[in-house]
Amino acid sequence: MAITKVKGTYDSFDELQKKYQALEEKIRMVCHIFNYDEIKTPIMEYSELFHRTVGETSDLVKKETYDFLDRGDRSVTLRPEGTAGVVRSYIENKMYANNSISKLFYIGPMFRYERPQKGRYRQFHQFGVEAFGSSDPLMDAEVISLAVTIIKAFALKGIKVHLNSLGDEESRENYRRALVEHFSKYRETLCEDCKMRLEKNPLRILDCKVDKEKEAFKNVPNIYDYLSPSSKERFDKVISYLKAMNIDYIIDPMLVRGLDYYTHTIFEIEANIEGFGAQNIMCGGGRYDNLVSDLGGPQTPGMGFAFGLERLLAAVEASGRTLYKKRGIHLFIITLGDNAKAEGMRLLNDMRFGGLITEIDYKNGNLKQQFKASEKYDPQYIAILGEDELKNNTINLKIKATNEQHTIYLDDLYDYIVNDINNRMSNYSCGGSCSGSCDSCGCDGSCEEE
Repeated sequence: MAITKVKGTYDSFDELQKKYQALEEKIRMVCHIFNYDEIKTPIMEYSELFHRTVGETSDLVKKETYDFLDRGDRSVTLRPEGTAGVVRSYIENKMYANNSISKLFYIGPMFRYERPQKGRYRQFHQFGVEAFGSSDPLMDAEVISLAVTIIKAFALKGIKVHLNSLGDEESRENYRRALVEHFSKYRETLCEDCKMRLEKNPLRILDCKVDKEKEAFKNVPNIYDYLSPSSKERFDKVISYLKAMNIDYIIDPMLVRGLDYYTHTIFEIEANIEGFGAQNIMCGGGRYDNLVSDLGGPQTPGMGFAFGLERLLAAVEASGRTLYKKRGIHLFIITLGDNAKAEGMRLLNDMRFGGLITEIDYKNGNLKQQFKASEKYDPQYIAILGEDELKNNTINLKIKATNEQHTIYLDDLYDYIVNDINNRMSNYSCGGSCSGSCDSCGCDGSCEEE
């Protein structure tokens, strides 16, 4: 019996892998524009890291983490989210030493033991941003703007920010008492998880998907009424900056997010995608001013968010946007005879060294079979090298665009192809910056040959 992949995982190859590469390329481009640097942290961390950051009462820690003992009897966890590892790295590598702002982003696999379903996997991929060193509301606005820009970069429409503030510690404590007083009246109607949350973390009750339609959730106290004056002022500044950037937002008092470390600003961003269903939330995040110090570092404010790449890709495709367009290669080399094969391999290597995407037949086919094999690659040029050409130090070159065929010297092959490509690209209105693909220049097809 053949060995199959682990439940809740998937293989990414061919077209799917190219889509993810295009997704990540655009994300990296936007992060570069915002001056964020990429960070890579280990896929596994000591379990204590997630218990201390995510929270003991979180469903993530209680039900969904992959925990195991290594050979040294140390408890290790496959990372379920990206923030904790980045914060650990920030502290361990003393990135705070020069007292400057650290703006970081990550892309990589995460692991959660969830029930697999469409768009939800046990190994999934996440992109996230973490900015350390500034408590100014300007940083909140920048991080939200970066998330919005990522979504806009994929031409998703109807983007709206759901916004709330959890306030400072005084605000949270006042609100916690108000929630306990409110939900205690309905204790017997709450699910078992919410009964426990009422004792340990009543704020998390607001995130319950089981009880949200019950009587207990009517007339829930509004957190804004419990914010301290300084927290209100801070939240108002964030809103004013979003207005200045023309970013649409909704103040959502029921938004609490699912992790214990958030303070002040929290947000989720939705996009209006027809046919994608009711769950159009693309990303979420918020401020965590105490997380670095809670993990043993200096008091350092932080702000971040995370996207699920599988969800983002599904949204892009549901919107009708084409992420990846199949592109042909530059050159396919056909060789006939053993001596021609050796010379063909030399040419193959030279072409690739010069930056031309080049392929050759590896199945020892005849002329007709090799022409057939070339169709898979959709080459712009086909070079045919037989024993007679080899004796004359020449090669036959077929130009697919015009169906012309020329006999040229072997040593001139590279320069001939490069010059021909450049001449053809100069006929495009974009100046050839897209290499004829209409993708990389952002011209959306307007670079058609004049």
